[in-house]
Amino acid sequence: MDKELVERIVREVIERYSREKGKTEQKPKITVSTAGKIFDSGSKIGGPSLETSKSSFKLKAIVGDECPAFTKPEIECVECGKCVEKKSGSVQTIVAAGADRISAKDTKNIGEQLAPMIDHTLLKANATQEEIGKLCEEAKKYGFASVCINPGYVSQASKLLAGTSVKVCTVIGFPLGATTPTVKAIEARDAIANGAGEIDMVINVGALKSGNYQLVLDDIKAVREATRGKILKVILETSYLTSEEKIKACQLSKDTGADFVKTSTGFGPSGATVEDIQLMRATVGPLMGIKASGGIRTQDDARKMVEAGATRVGASASVAIVEGKDAGKGKY
Repeated sequence: MDKELVERIVREVIERYSREKGKTEQKPKITVSTAGKIFDSGSKIGGPSLETSKSSFKLKAIVGDECPAFTKPEIECVECGKCVEKKSGSVQTIVAAGADRISAKDTKNIGEQLAPMIDHTLLKANATQEEIGKLCEEAKKYGFASVCINPGYVSQASKLLAGTSVKVCTVIGFPLGATTPTVKAIEARDAIANGAGEIDMVINVGALKSGNYQLVLDDIKAVREATRGKILKVILETSYLTSEEKIKACQLSKDTGADFVKTSTGFGPSGATVEDIQLMRATVGPLMGIKASGGIRTQDDARKMVEAGATRVGASASVAIVEGKDAGKGKY
């Protein structure tokens, strides 16, 4: 997506929400959430805090005095929640700071550089225990960031991956996002108790499209409270959203202290696009993670997403990606 176009979209959305905020301050609109809560649209949920100058697209590097994990040795990177993978020199940090290329120079090829950024994924309904076992073995072999699986397999995967650097990631409110904040929070707590280290939750897409931003905020907040000390990724399901809705969803996710925004479940009409990643990066800035997922089947697909600003890639074709092969058609 052209940077000037992104800038114009962001500026228009900011101006629109500024006007709307002025209106709601005069006369709050009373609405009811799906959980039965009564709220008004004048609640202070925060609007887009984005700079609209061209310079805002030059993402600054993460430096030591901005990161508690650097200044306080007792804080682990996964605990602080201030940015993504903060270890100095990591591919994630370099990309988030504005790098626009992955190089195959020196000792690592492109596949090896991508592997630590990939959530090796198996979310189909008919996945078997044997397939989960194979997924975990592949994750250990290639050094993927995590395995991303349905909650029912978290306990099995956590045992198989014990003592390794591979995390167990699971999905909450998946794939529709239409359950209540309370249910999502309980589901997240249960997953963590079973060994999950990362949580990918689906937002209430219908609430977002209805303009019910308080419910969307409550939804993410409930899961954030349930996942303190763990990585939280918020799935927007971008294929259903307008550019304005994507921006608002990113801002709400950032306001709650989520660690990542994520494009897709892989079950929607389409998956990640370079344009969406660019827009999400322009919205959340350099210190928040972005996960590209849905339809990423080749090394070239993954490389383009990272160059656009993604710091994590969700894919079922992970092995083909790191080996430089084409996995063929597939949604995830």
